[in-house]
Amino acid sequence: MKKAGILNRHLAGALAELGHGDGVLVCDAGMPIPAGPRVVDLAFRAGVPSFAEVLDGLLAELVVEGATAARELRGPNRALLEGHFRDLELVPHERLKERSAGARLVVRTGEARPYANVLLRCGVFF
Repeated sequence: MKKAGILNRHLAGALAELGHGDGVLVCDAGMPIPAGPRVVDLAFRAGVPSFAEVLDGLLAELVVEGATAARELRGPNRALLEGHFRDLELVPHERLKERSAGARLVVRTGEARPYANVLLRCGVFF
Protein backbone atom coordinates (compact mmCIF):
# COMPACT_ATOMS: atom_id res chain seq x y z
CA MET A 1 0.00 0.00 0.00
CA LYS A 2 1.22 3.49 -0.82
CA LYS A 3 2.09 5.60 2.20
CA ALA A 4 1.97 8.97 0.48
CA GLY A 5 0.21 10.75 -2.34
CA ILE A 6 -3.20 9.66 -3.57
CA LEU A 7 -4.32 6.45 -1.92
CA ASN A 8 -7.60 5.92 -3.78
CA ARG A 9 -6.66 3.19 -6.25
CA HIS A 10 -9.24 4.22 -8.82
CA LEU A 11 -8.03 7.81 -8.85
CA ALA A 12 -4.33 6.90 -8.81
CA GLY A 13 -4.83 4.57 -11.78
CA ALA A 14 -6.88 7.10 -13.73
CA LEU A 15 -4.25 9.82 -13.21
CA ALA A 16 -1.50 7.50 -14.43
CA GLU A 17 -3.38 7.05 -17.73
CA LEU A 18 -3.68 10.78 -18.51
CA GLY A 19 -1.68 12.39 -21.28
CA HIS A 20 -0.88 15.84 -22.59
CA GLY A 21 -4.01 17.82 -23.34
CA ASP A 22 -6.40 15.46 -21.55
CA GLY A 23 -9.17 17.12 -19.55
CA VAL A 24 -9.94 16.45 -15.90
CA LEU A 25 -13.17 17.83 -14.46
CA VAL A 26 -13.04 18.35 -10.70
CA CYS A 27 -16.62 19.01 -9.66
CA ASP A 28 -18.97 19.58 -6.78
CA ALA A 29 -21.66 17.12 -5.74
CA GLY A 30 -24.29 18.93 -7.83
CA MET A 31 -22.54 19.10 -11.21
CA PRO A 32 -24.19 16.91 -13.86
CA ILE A 33 -21.76 14.14 -14.77
CA PRO A 34 -21.32 13.84 -18.54
CA ALA A 35 -21.68 10.44 -20.17
CA GLY A 36 -18.43 9.03 -21.46
CA PRO A 37 -15.53 10.06 -19.21
CA ARG A 38 -14.17 7.81 -16.50
CA VAL A 39 -15.66 8.90 -13.15
CA VAL A 40 -14.03 8.67 -9.74
CA ASP A 41 -16.62 9.65 -7.14
CA LEU A 42 -14.96 10.70 -3.88
CA ALA A 43 -18.09 12.28 -2.34
CA PHE A 44 -18.72 10.90 1.12
CA ARG A 45 -21.20 13.45 2.48
CA ALA A 46 -21.95 17.13 1.96
CA GLY A 47 -18.63 18.96 2.09
CA VAL A 48 -16.46 15.84 2.45
CA PRO A 49 -14.03 15.84 0.79
CA SER A 50 -13.99 19.52 -0.03
CA PHE A 51 -13.25 20.95 -3.45
CA ALA A 52 -10.07 22.54 -2.03
CA GLU A 53 -8.77 19.28 -0.56
CA VAL A 54 -9.31 17.33 -3.76
CA LEU A 55 -7.88 20.07 -5.98
CA ASP A 56 -4.77 20.43 -3.81
CA GLY A 57 -4.23 16.66 -3.90
CA LEU A 58 -4.62 16.52 -7.67
CA LEU A 59 -2.30 19.45 -8.26
CA ALA A 60 0.39 17.66 -6.24
CA GLU A 61 0.14 14.76 -8.72
CA LEU A 62 -0.55 16.47 -12.08
CA VAL A 63 1.10 18.95 -14.40
CA VAL A 64 -1.64 21.39 -15.41
CA GLU A 65 -1.20 23.80 -18.32
CA GLY A 66 -4.62 25.43 -18.14
CA ALA A 67 -7.84 25.64 -16.18
CA THR A 68 -11.41 26.70 -16.93
CA ALA A 69 -14.12 27.50 -14.38
CA ALA A 70 -17.61 28.97 -14.30
CA ARG A 71 -17.82 32.74 -14.34
CA GLU A 72 -20.54 32.45 -11.68
CA LEU A 73 -18.12 30.98 -9.09
CA ARG A 74 -17.82 33.18 -5.97
CA GLY A 75 -16.24 33.20 -2.53
CA PRO A 76 -13.46 30.97 -1.20
CA ASN A 77 -13.50 28.53 -4.11
CA ARG A 78 -13.03 31.34 -6.64
CA ALA A 79 -10.15 32.72 -4.58
CA LEU A 80 -8.66 29.21 -4.43
CA LEU A 81 -8.74 28.82 -8.22
CA GLU A 82 -7.43 32.31 -8.89
CA GLY A 83 -4.61 31.60 -6.45
CA HIS A 84 -3.61 28.42 -8.28
CA PHE A 85 -4.13 29.56 -11.88
CA ARG A 86 -2.92 32.99 -13.02
CA ASP A 87 -4.58 32.56 -16.43
CA LEU A 88 -7.84 30.99 -15.20
CA GLU A 89 -10.36 31.02 -18.03
CA LEU A 90 -13.87 31.94 -16.91
CA VAL A 91 -16.86 30.89 -19.03
CA PRO A 92 -20.61 30.73 -18.37
CA HIS A 93 -21.57 27.67 -16.33
CA GLU A 94 -23.55 26.22 -19.23
CA ARG A 95 -20.45 26.42 -21.44
CA LEU A 96 -18.38 24.69 -18.76
CA LYS A 97 -20.90 21.85 -18.70
CA GLU A 98 -20.65 21.55 -22.51
CA ARG A 99 -16.86 21.43 -22.39
CA SER A 100 -16.94 18.86 -19.59
CA ALA A 101 -18.30 16.30 -22.04
CA GLY A 102 -14.82 16.21 -23.60
CA ALA A 103 -13.04 15.43 -20.33
CA ARG A 104 -11.22 12.13 -20.02
CA LEU A 105 -11.71 11.97 -16.24
CA VAL A 106 -14.29 13.35 -13.80
CA VAL A 107 -13.42 13.59 -10.10
CA ARG A 108 -16.52 14.28 -7.99
CA THR A 109 -16.00 15.90 -4.59
CA GLY A 110 -18.44 16.28 -1.73
CA GLU A 111 -18.41 20.07 -2.11
CA ALA A 112 -21.82 21.61 -1.47
CA ARG A 113 -21.12 25.22 -2.56
CA PRO A 114 -22.46 26.18 -6.01
CA TYR A 115 -20.20 26.24 -9.07
CA ALA A 116 -17.19 24.60 -7.35
CA ASN A 117 -16.05 23.04 -10.61
CA VAL A 118 -12.90 23.33 -12.68
CA LEU A 119 -11.82 21.73 -15.93
CA LEU A 120 -8.07 21.10 -15.89
CA ARG A 121 -5.97 20.61 -19.02
CA CYS A 122 -3.02 18.29 -18.44
CA GLY A 123 0.46 19.33 -19.36
CA VAL A 124 3.75 17.43 -19.49
CA PHE A 125 6.51 17.29 -16.89
CA PHE A 126 9.45 17.70 -19.30
